[in-house]
Amino acid sequence: MELLEYLEHHLEFVIALMQFVLEAAAALCILLGFLQVTKIAIAVNRKSHRDLFIQIRLGFGKWLVLALELQLGADILATTGNPNFADLGKLAAIAAIRTFLNYFLYQELNEESKRREQSLQEQSFKQP
Repeated sequence: MELLEYLEHHLEFVIALMQFVLEAAAALCILLGFLQVTKIAIAVNRKSHRDLFIQIRLGFGKWLVLALELQLGADILATTGNPNFADLGKLAAIAAIRTFLNYFLYQELNEESKRREQSLQEQSFKQP
């Protein structure tokens, strides 16, 4: 029994550490995404505002998708200890919301990326 309690205690510590690392990585992704799009916004002044806005949304959106995935992993780890129905219900709600957000964000990024490629192709045909 002592061995089992010892292993359980250390497993809880490892899970808490992994959860912290995932949450920190998610926050870092958001920060890096923000810094990247800020750099783009400052550096680019000759493009139209619409092109700049699209580029910023695509860049930041990719970082947000990654951050949401990491947060979901952290939430799953948080309920691995001694989950009760309330914890599982919270996880299900959080997972559903994050999956919903992630799905639609990903769809929007794909559509915006396609529009951008189409716009670039149209511009290349117009130039002699």
